[in-house]
Amino acid sequence: MPPIIQNIIIIVVLLCLIGAACYYIYKEKKRGTKCIGCPMAGNCAKARAKKELESCACKKES
Repeated sequence: MPPIIQNIIIIVVLLCLIGAACYYIYKEKKRGTKCIGCPMAGNCAKARAKKELESCACKKES
């Protein structure tokens, strides 16, 4: 294969991967996920603070 075609194929594959990653982030943000891909599985300080805040808000409305 000529080098130009190889470069085009590589660019297309990279664009597809980047596009899929951007779509995944957009979809997760739309669902309300704050820690996308968090290695602590949502148990970090930021996620715990959010859960506590939500539980306090629910008690006030009841």
